[in-house]
Amino acid sequence: MHEMSLALEVCRLAEREVGREALGRVTTVAVVVGDGAGVERDNLAFCLETLLGIPPFRGARPVLVAAPGEELRLDYLELDDGGPDD
Repeated sequence: MHEMSLALEVCRLAEREVGREALGRVTTVAVVVGDGAGVERDNLAFCLETLLGIPPFRGARPVLVAAPGEELRLDYLELDDGGPDD
């Protein structure tokens, strides 16, 4: 099941992007998954939910965005800065 390897890499990229100390504030991790990417979306979603549910992510929500083609990439991260919502 290579989806777990992909989920681990997504988490590594997210950690690198925001820094380990900020990971408690990541609320959403979005990944674009192309129809021809050779990825089982349900399996990837399950792997991401599992990994994002434990420290250092503390419950970030995975969002998988369907796309045509073979694209597979980290799309965006949503963060909670701890301040009041604008």
